[in-house]
Amino acid sequence: MDQDARLDYLIDYLLKDNEKMKQYKTDTVDEKIALFRALCNIRQPEPISEQFVKVQDAFLTQWNNERHVTSLHDLEAIQPQLYLWQGDITCLAIDAIVNAANSEFLGCMQANHQCIDNIIHTRAGVQLRLECDELIKAQGRKEPIGKAKITKAYNLPSNFCIHTVGPFIDQRGVSPLREQLLASSYYSCLALADEYQLGNIAFCCISTGEFNFPNQRAAEIAIQTVTEYIRDTRSKLHVIFNVFKDEDLQIYQTLLARKE
Repeated sequence: MDQDARLDYLIDYLLKDNEKMKQYKTDTVDEKIALFRALCNIRQPEPISEQFVKVQDAFLTQWNNERHVTSLHDLEAIQPQLYLWQGDITCLAIDAIVNAANSEFLGCMQANHQCIDNIIHTRAGVQLRLECDELIKAQGRKEPIGKAKITKAYNLPSNFCIHTVGPFIDQRGVSPLREQLLASSYYSCLALADEYQLGNIAFCCISTGEFNFPNQRAAEIAIQTVTEYIRDTRSKLHVIFNVFKDEDLQIYQTLLARKE
């Protein structure tokens, strides 16, 4: 089965549960991928057939590998154990990437949304939402802010995904408590990575997207928390600060240069 046939199979399977999505155009490969992604995004964490997972994994493996994949060996430390890299975090072939999750903990369920939670779940596969659902059901409540949980990364090039819910900034703005909660998200991810004896971890810019945390202050908290954690715990973790926007790249370059 080639990629086009796999995609047709996956779309047909998912459309059985969502007839109204048949109105979407599927004249091109890009349109088919958009529909597949949308169907996965809105799908509830319900059991799925082994055949679907097999075909999906084959499709996602090839789809993900069509991009350039970056490993830690491709990067140069900007400080001891600290790295800065701009790009799509799902292209990193490392031990763990950090996902900026929401309190529902099931991934973004808005079709084709561009948040990192959506992209990670899309490229990992439906198994990621199913595992997150198991974790949140076992917990019996929504995921608290500032904590972290680890899952497999499934079809992503990384080995694990560490999920954390950062603080949301509303009209009241940033407060000391929200700053502490953001620091707690970074600390919790680092501690979990060390607990699992991982060698490296990549952080996205937690809370700066949909959660509105100011980029400059968020970066300051991120770098301070990571450097203090490594110093105080003597952790051997190699930490990648992953940025996507040029604005964040400039902020992190400036801040990390000051600490050299």
